[in-house]
Amino acid sequence: MNELVTKTINLRNGTPEEKRREILDYFDKTWAIDEKLYTQLKSDDAFYHRGDPLRHVIIFYLGHTATFFINKLFLAKIIDTRINAELESIFAIGVDEMSWDDLNERHYNWPTVDAVREYRNKAKELITDVILNTPLNLPIEWKDPMWIILMGIEHERIHLETSSVLIRQLPLDEVVSGLFGDICTEWGNAPLNNLQYVHGAEMKLGKPNDHALYGWDNEYGHYTEVVEDFHASEYLISNGEFLDFIHDGGYHNEEYWTEEGWNWRNYKKAEMPLFWRKNGNDFKLRLVAEEIPMPWNWPVEVNYLEAKAYCNWKTVREGKTFRLPTEAEWYCLANYCEIPDESEWDVAPGNINLEHFASPCPVDKFKTGDFYDVVGNVWQWTETPITGYAGFKVHPMYDDFSTPTFDGKHNLIKGGSWISTGNEATHHGRYAFRRHFYQHAGFRIVQSEAELVIHNDEYEMDVEVANSCEANWGDAFDFSPNFSKQLADYILENIPYENILTVLDLNADTGRLAFELAPTFPRITALDFSARFIRMPIQLQEKGFIRYIQKDDGELVFYREILLEDFGLGENRKNILFMQDNANNMKPIYTGYDLIIVPNLLEELICPILFLKNIHERLNDNGLLVIASTYEWEANMVERKHWPGGFKQDGEPVTSFEGIQNILSDRFELENDPVNLMFTLRKSSRVSEQRMSEVTVWRKK
Repeated sequence: MNELVTKTINLRNGTPEEKRREILDYFDKTWAIDEKLYTQLKSDDAFYHRGDPLRHVIIFYLGHTATFFINKLFLAKIIDTRINAELESIFAIGVDEMSWDDLNERHYNWPTVDAVREYRNKAKELITDVILNTPLNLPIEWKDPMWIILMGIEHERIHLETSSVLIRQLPLDEVVSGLFGDICTEWGNAPLNNLQYVHGAEMKLGKPNDHALYGWDNEYGHYTEVVEDFHASEYLISNGEFLDFIHDGGYHNEEYWTEEGWNWRNYKKAEMPLFWRKNGNDFKLRLVAEEIPMPWNWPVEVNYLEAKAYCNWKTVREGKTFRLPTEAEWYCLANYCEIPDESEWDVAPGNINLEHFASPCPVDKFKTGDFYDVVGNVWQWTETPITGYAGFKVHPMYDDFSTPTFDGKHNLIKGGSWISTGNEATHHGRYAFRRHFYQHAGFRIVQSEAELVIHNDEYEMDVEVANSCEANWGDAFDFSPNFSKQLADYILENIPYENILTVLDLNADTGRLAFELAPTFPRITALDFSARFIRMPIQLQEKGFIRYIQKDDGELVFYREILLEDFGLGENRKNILFMQDNANNMKPIYTGYDLIIVPNLLEELICPILFLKNIHERLNDNGLLVIASTYEWEANMVERKHWPGGFKQDGEPVTSFEGIQNILSDRFELENDPVNLMFTLRKSSRVSEQRMSEVTVWRKK
């Protein structure tokens, strides 16, 4: 395998022609090792068998890595002709094993293996031509054509792992051993696994945008977490250690399992890890293409649910809190052990990159600092569900690489395995799988009494909330006027605000107005009736970003991320108190304000007249009341008797403004002539509603 060992490419150094040759060599080696993987199938018949009942048959993956290149090159308009549209459709989309009890029985008319191999040959010729003839400038960045080539290469290297896991699940008589590198032949008893101390630190995660190595979109952005001191196991948990859990009834005691884990265990009737085989009292381990006597000193390979059950079992048995590391703790451990990144290796510092074995190996073989296998051997499950860091942006040529996993149900694995190559073996690589999923993955345990805090930054999919986010913050994506920004500017330009200390925003929505005013006013209370809405500005205040999904065209969507700092906002966000309350029935504590703003709220209230009659009670003497309204009483089903205006009275028209003026006249004076501001509610990239909102300013007498 040494002739195929390589590293992901530095995309910033050298000359364009040197880089072109380097990319071509990287592509050729990737293609060759991918094809070598499938030589382990005994016959072409095996290509039509499922390694996992919830995944595609093996033939899909042989075709998928080739058609991925063509589909992405076509999407990016680097090529204008397809090779075989039918195959490029059949092999386009894989299966994310979303649920262990959701069988997918769809029928596919799979082509012959020879037809797929013929397609692969044509695809390789076309991709080679693109590499040789596409304009190339350094540095290569993610908008460049060559980035798409690197995307295809790194995608193919991912499937070395996923396909090898599926081949590992085929019947043993359908595979041939010894054709994909040399397995490790060292095995024995499990070593005593001690806990070692790790100093905590402030961890700053995220790949810089100008990093020299290729990255998937989820690697970029920034996230900071203070990691407390912790203890971690010196070795990955071995097969021998996991046997103790089995012998102690671990698979039969619900106490040790999460609800999800226990449901999975019962459904699968699991008694031991997937790749273990038992005959009487003898255990064997299934590798990709062979079975060997159980190597008790190799790392156990399990899913997250089993790893978590083991931690809970150990917690009960020893009376200390054991769990898996978080993503930030794994990085803290890697930094503590001074693990070099892939580009800095002379020789891989662990069983990784196919530089040592084509299998796992003993857990006490590769040491760095005080720990073993910080990288390599098998992936390590973490407690952290994957999400994007602040600043995350979807790559437009692969918009479903990361975002479908941002659902709180896909946990990160770190460190890589023996077959991790390319981007997977880099420091910043971020991969995640469903918790019941099997990969070449095991775990290390952490002992810590620090509270486990899981940050689960999902994309908001509630349509009404997402539309509100777009109305409040969508000017980040186009140039149409933003109502909240216009209203804030109007307030600051037209009212004397120097003596205003306390402000009440009575329709916080998703927060834009309050954040716009925060740099000017020291105390802002922003209320909204709906918890669905108010949690979005609270997240903005706490984390500096929110995410939501906005409808594009048909079933297509945009994945939006809003960062306060991109708007020049956020420095004074602590000036705001976001709370949930009913403006028609506010708590008594909401009183004593110098300025009250009612932005497009009157038309949403059950009784706007009652609100207008009582609002003076919330204002300080000489305080200001700003009302903005579209006067859409009918659209919001306000009962006719509660309309302040918009009807005929005694045969004469009474406008809503006139009605409001009549109600407020005993307590307020009108400060300015009414002005109209455009209010746009976006429902998709092509559909929006525009309304005129009339703004009036009133001073309490």
